[in-house]
Amino acid sequence: MSTESRDRHVDMEDPDTKRLAEMGYSQDLDRSWSGFSNFAISFSIISILAGCLTNFAAAWNNGGPVSISWSWPIISALILVIGLTMSELVSAYPTSGGIYWWAAKLGGPRAGFYTGWLNLIGLIAVTAGVAYGCATFIDFTISAFSSSWAEGYSLTRVFIIFLVVLGIASVLNIFSGHLMAIMNNVSVWWHVAGVLAIVLILLFVPDQHQSINYAFTERVNNSGYSDGSVSSFIFFFAVIPFGFLLTQYTITGYDACAHLSEETKGASMHAAKGIWQSILYSAIGGYILLMAIVFAVPNGADGNPDNSLGAGGVLPIFDAALGANWTGTVLFISAAGQLFCSVACMTSSSRMTYAFSRDRAVPGSHLWSKLSSNRVPANAVLLVAAISVLITLPALVEVNIGTADAPIIVPIAFFAVTSIAVQGLYLSFAIPIYLRWKHGDNFEKGEWNNGAKYKWMNPLAVAEIVIVSLFLMMPSYRGGLPGDELFSWKFVNYAPIVVIGVLIAITIWWEVSAKKWFKGPIRTIDAAEVP
Repeated sequence: MSTESRDRHVDMEDPDTKRLAEMGYSQDLDRSWSGFSNFAISFSIISILAGCLTNFAAAWNNGGPVSISWSWPIISALILVIGLTMSELVSAYPTSGGIYWWAAKLGGPRAGFYTGWLNLIGLIAVTAGVAYGCATFIDFTISAFSSSWAEGYSLTRVFIIFLVVLGIASVLNIFSGHLMAIMNNVSVWWHVAGVLAIVLILLFVPDQHQSINYAFTERVNNSGYSDGSVSSFIFFFAVIPFGFLLTQYTITGYDACAHLSEETKGASMHAAKGIWQSILYSAIGGYILLMAIVFAVPNGADGNPDNSLGAGGVLPIFDAALGANWTGTVLFISAAGQLFCSVACMTSSSRMTYAFSRDRAVPGSHLWSKLSSNRVPANAVLLVAAISVLITLPALVEVNIGTADAPIIVPIAFFAVTSIAVQGLYLSFAIPIYLRWKHGDNFEKGEWNNGAKYKWMNPLAVAEIVIVSLFLMMPSYRGGLPGDELFSWKFVNYAPIVVIGVLIAITIWWEVSAKKWFKGPIRTIDAAEVP
């Protein structure tokens, strides 16, 4: 950076700029985001209109109503603990490098290197997953109003829409960083009003609703494990945990508050609040939305709840309970919210790519750390889009866990991509959370902190992440279990293959080369310039 450029961006009278300089960086990105905008991007990425609706089948097929009514609030509470530990970290170190910067600061270059790559993979996967889910709901929305479009359904068509969604998210992100802040502000209110509208529709349009007893005791097992039993040990301690994906995937991406902290005013306080507030409000809103869907499950011809509808996700439930027009309205609200979410995910992913490349940890880093004339990492945006396409290609393969006469098409590839997102992101969270606990009272606290509560909060957060990640590495459908008579590669949950493969690659790279040159975050401003 030239002296003139540095002088333009480093104003030591500004506390945000001064704190950033103390961490070694000049103010290159445009700090135009308000505290609300910072909260808004995480709220938009969590997007209960996206995660709750696109991953509904993951919980339904692995537990049914009890996997929603009980698992959601329990897992949400644990995720809030994770968020509170991260709020403390971002308050102390408000930088775009976020998670990996914390790990490098607290545990050294190797910890930062592993954390950065896990976080980057998770962010790209969540971008891919949200964009593909958005494409699916756009296709559903058009189909609700056009019978000819519905008859022409194909995975190829959905994939083309997915490419269009990624293209829109990329173009908007390249255009202006400030525009993204405005869009996320709008997104918050779209999600609030949209969820309220959907809940009211589900309350008043259906002819009948299920009982409280049904919502809190009904069990479903479509996994193929334990021969479909809903009372076995395997059901309670393996099948239901597979359904944790719904909550763990929906409430993720809140690290965006950290990645956008260099563009947020008063970041040490506002980014910290943004993390835990986005989790709390999303957990409450998501639970209301999901329970409204469960109560709206209609009865079948025999007069009993038709649990088969949920196996295919929310669409069959909406169709049967609401009719075509109301279903189309609900799907439109959802698809628009998911488009907002896709754009926000691209913003967060590209900022992490930029920050990690700024410290030369990504091949071709000179390209991905370059800013456009609008002071946004345009090349990083394009890289995220390209990799998102590559890891979603398996979604072109149709997976039917039913029969030819009664097909149940399950998006195994979509669930795998979302599992990659969850494992990559949460494992990257676990490293700095553990390191902060290890530092104990020697940790340099920021303006917002957990006080002495870190002593139990941090170990609990790490334990939740490790346990849930292990479950999500297992095949959620019996046909994906190697050696099983139903085994087929199309049923395989390829998330652990990707995550473990990346960890092996990172380890080899580190031992052979990276440890010789990667020394952690690279200062872009001299220490002598900081008063």
